[in-house]
Amino acid sequence: MPGINLTLSGSRNEKLTKECVLLATQITCDILKKNRFETMVIVKYVDKEDWFIDGKNLVEWKKNSFRLEVTVVDETCSKDQKAAYQKEIYNAMEKTIGNMHPQSNVHIIDCKAASYGYTGITQEYRYQHKNEFY
Repeated sequence: MPGINLTLSGSRNEKLTKECVLLATQITCDILKKNRFETMVIVKYVDKEDWFIDGKNLVEWKKNSFRLEVTVVDETCSKDQKAAYQKEIYNAMEKTIGNMHPQSNVHIIDCKAASYGYTGITQEYRYQHKNEFY
């Protein structure tokens, strides 16, 4: 189950939120080979006045930004998948949001299977008992 935290610069925008959530979900499922049904996305907005890069806020930079953090179970994605994911997410967000500061970023968080789960069951348990779940 990938958990995605997506932070966007600016004021809340329902249309942009939906576009970014759909993109993040689709790219995560396609490239990292995750299940769409189990993919969760939480979106937050941060005012450009409160988002700083090199001591200047995004208003001063006259740029937009994003930060996407995706949590996956360790050893379920290859280095090649992660590299492709980084590139695809960045390019999709740049195209959708526009005028992107180059320090916008993607953070892939690998968690140990025993430390990550949902419905009160760890991914390690799910793996060890996969015949019960799939």
